[in-house]
Amino acid sequence: MSLIALEHLSKTFGSGHTAVKAVQDVSLDIKQGDIVLIMGPSGSGKTTLISMIGTLMHQTSGSVKIDGQIVTELSPSKLADFRLQNLGFVFQSFNLVAALTAEQNVMLPLLAKGISKAIARDKARKLLTKLGVEHRLLHLPRDLSGGEKQRVAVARALVNDPKVILADEPTANLDTKSGKEVTQLLCNIACGEGKAVIIVSHDARLRDVAKRVIIIEDGRLTKEEKGNHDANCPMEHKQHA
Repeated sequence: MSLIALEHLSKTFGSGHTAVKAVQDVSLDIKQGDIVLIMGPSGSGKTTLISMIGTLMHQTSGSVKIDGQIVTELSPSKLADFRLQNLGFVFQSFNLVAALTAEQNVMLPLLAKGISKAIARDKARKLLTKLGVEHRLLHLPRDLSGGEKQRVAVARALVNDPKVILADEPTANLDTKSGKEVTQLLCNIACGEGKAVIIVSHDARLRDVAKRVIIIEDGRLTKEEKGNHDANCPMEHKQHA
């Protein structure tokens, strides 16, 4: 059974002779544990597509089903709750709250669910420790390196234990070393925790972690290729040792 099912998904901006078809008739199934890399030139519809999958943008036609729920039929209030419970987002620009520490940034989604500060702090600390930034708990974003900021952003995306992680250009602002570390983190999330990870990127290095590489051009899915995940994932190697 698919965790995510897109059926004839389309998005048009504007109308009449000025209409722009950003995404056109996309159908796609994504399973639990999948790592799907969506690639294409600028303006091809990548960000629009991941925004609709993440329920941040409403489609013009078609549907998005996540874990059996047709999310495109939910009311705005129910959609916000569904997003909080089921989806985690990792952004190119990190989107950390500048006035909050790393720990406080990760606590935010838990507090939004009504979880107590004590429990939220404990969960945030455990997750940041697991991701190797325990020494930065009380630091503000301005005092963190790019790789550390993205690890905090990944922790914030994971803290509610979502079924789906959506990453928009997660390595774009990182150097080679930090980019590789974040790439491996995304692999560990999918393989170790059974989550679906969907990545939109220009970064060809992410092919090494992807199980599937999907090419989008002019709003249409034009090709699917096998990624290099099996050759690079430590967990795959352990399973076959």
